[in-house]
Amino acid sequence: MKLSHLISAAIIIGSTIYPSMADAATGSVNVRALSEYVYPNNRATSVSLTFMPDGLSYLKMTEGGKKVDRFDVLNNKYIETVFDVTRTRGDRTVESIDGFELNPDGTQLLVYINSEPIYRHSFRAEYFAYEISRRTLKPLSAVHKVQQAPVMSPDGRMVAFMAEDNNIYVAKLDYGTEVAVTTDGKVNSIINGVPDWTYQEEFATYRSMEWAPDNSALSYLKYNETEVPAFSFQLYQGSCDPMNRYALYPGTFTYKYPVAGEKNSVVTLHSYDVTTRKTKNISLPDPEIEYIPRIHYGPTADVLMVATLNRDQNKLEIYNANPRSTVARSVYSDRSTAWITPQCYESISCEPTGFVVFSDRTGFSHLYRYSYSGSEIGALTSGNYDVTCYYGTSADGSYYYQSAVNGPLNRVITRVDKRGTHTNVTPAEGWASASFSPQMNFYVVNYSNAAKPPVYTLMNSKDKTVRTIEDNNGYTSRFADAPGKEFFTIQSDGHTLNGWIIKPVGFSQSRKYPVVVYQYSGPGSQEVVNRWSMDWAQYFATQGYIVACVDGRGTGGRGREFEQCTYRNLGHYETIDQLALLSHLRSLPYVKADGIGIFGWSYGGYETLMAASAQGATYAAAVAVAPVTSWRYYDTVYAERYMTTPRQNPDGYDRSAPIERTGSLRCPLLIMSGTADDNVHMSNTMEYVARLQADDRWADMLLFPNMNHSINGCNTRAVVYARMLSFFNTHLK
Repeated sequence: MKLSHLISAAIIIGSTIYPSMADAATGSVNVRALSEYVYPNNRATSVSLTFMPDGLSYLKMTEGGKKVDRFDVLNNKYIETVFDVTRTRGDRTVESIDGFELNPDGTQLLVYINSEPIYRHSFRAEYFAYEISRRTLKPLSAVHKVQQAPVMSPDGRMVAFMAEDNNIYVAKLDYGTEVAVTTDGKVNSIINGVPDWTYQEEFATYRSMEWAPDNSALSYLKYNETEVPAFSFQLYQGSCDPMNRYALYPGTFTYKYPVAGEKNSVVTLHSYDVTTRKTKNISLPDPEIEYIPRIHYGPTADVLMVATLNRDQNKLEIYNANPRSTVARSVYSDRSTAWITPQCYESISCEPTGFVVFSDRTGFSHLYRYSYSGSEIGALTSGNYDVTCYYGTSADGSYYYQSAVNGPLNRVITRVDKRGTHTNVTPAEGWASASFSPQMNFYVVNYSNAAKPPVYTLMNSKDKTVRTIEDNNGYTSRFADAPGKEFFTIQSDGHTLNGWIIKPVGFSQSRKYPVVVYQYSGPGSQEVVNRWSMDWAQYFATQGYIVACVDGRGTGGRGREFEQCTYRNLGHYETIDQLALLSHLRSLPYVKADGIGIFGWSYGGYETLMAASAQGATYAAAVAVAPVTSWRYYDTVYAERYMTTPRQNPDGYDRSAPIERTGSLRCPLLIMSGTADDNVHMSNTMEYVARLQADDRWADMLLFPNMNHSINGCNTRAVVYARMLSFFNTHLK
């Protein structure tokens, strides 16, 4: 069922009901001009290459999904068309495709059409297997029209997928047959091979089945969510991509969502033998295991790496499980006095001679290599900085990683050779990331800084530039007059905090400007970075606003102590640091001291409500989009990671809840929410507004029917920022 629709009219509850964007504006809000800044298709061009296995060529979808062409990596010359909707063989034809996946040996494509979002990060679609050499196109399943999370076997002869009945099937492409791996799947009860909602959202995992390297077995996770409480929200007909079945009566979407302290899915590990068609259960020996966020095969079929966490998420155990014998033994452990950083279990890299993990055991996140028997081979990195990404080891023994070695504002890619010499392959200042070919013989660097849009450069294994793929020069000229970011620091409670400020077009020291403070503030996040962005903030600067942002305590890139000081006490230090920024701004000679507002989305919306209701806050207005208003309303994995359970920490949950502080709200408030937000439920907003009313207070409230947490599509993102601009025009200028 689609959750991404939105009707074209929004609802505003509070002082006034505005029937149109023009009426909503105080003064003139140029929505078309604003849209130029806030929609992705108006942003800098991005590059993503699907490398062929040898890394010497890559695939790219062309002509609006009608073709997939192969190009030479070195010179970008066209080589051949590997898929053309007009030249396929088989009983089915397609007009265009939404996307494709390449199998490990480069002989098969999985192409898909009619993709339909499920939650924010997952979708189902109608998949087809396409054999490149024969140009044959076959539906992946003759029984199940749509599939989710398909995964090809290494030899390209089988595809495992989950169907709408929540069961796993294996399609055998050579024979055109399929076999049921599971039969107990049931919606809102048993899910096989695909994570439940909580795992998708909080563990960033969208598929939970893995093929053995020799194609002999499929290992998978089963999620029994029978005892997990259900949550429902209404769906409406809408007028943008309308759902006509709800024309007279709203529909209901129901799914399992465990709020803090409630039961989670019971997750178990299994392995299916392709030859015998029998499934074995793999038992893990620790009774404290609550979560299994990752499974990865090692170099052989008898090595399955399984990452587990306890309920408090302060105990990480990695097991080496043998799917054939079902014996599992612990080969790695990590502990924390607060929480295990998600990177430690989300980024386990299995290599031929061992596995690489992240750990912040020294106070900073670094890389460590272990053998599959559990012996530590050694630390790959060290120092008072965070390593943020590991890219892998190349054929010559060199390995690459990304880090904040030059401060939290920057990201640098470093190569370490066999002798242990560390060489930065990207500039010290700015933000670089990379994607590597399967053989690591080529890689694409994405580099930008606050003044320079992304440049995509192809590099070879000697770290030499082969060619520039995209320089975004045309994009630069479109926004040549847009104001840029300036970085600064402030002090708060003895801590130095990083910030940026965007000053209005035509800025003059002798004038007084209103200010919009933007922040996200969530654990491990970063908004103050030396990376290109062009969005609503720059547009607001063209409308006479200063926009400022500070990353307070709890944010990332500065080591464990800075990030985890908020443990069991969310919102406390973040608010102190936002008030320090407020005080700093009020001291500036060019700031209108009584014209400072604050804005945030999601966790940023939560912190907006916390700051606006804090003692000593003097904001003139606040805008909160999709805010959490009590951690008791949010999901187990996220809320308990940082707060433990409400039973363990009742006072902390009370202190950290904006809904307990409505009587102290000190400025006009605009609160916005999507009615189909499966992440931060609209009930957060409704309960908060109800509490405001009980305290003889009120807020402007803007609802987006059928919209999820992202509030995007059908011009809605522009509506969010246009309404925010008109609200700030009223209260800040």
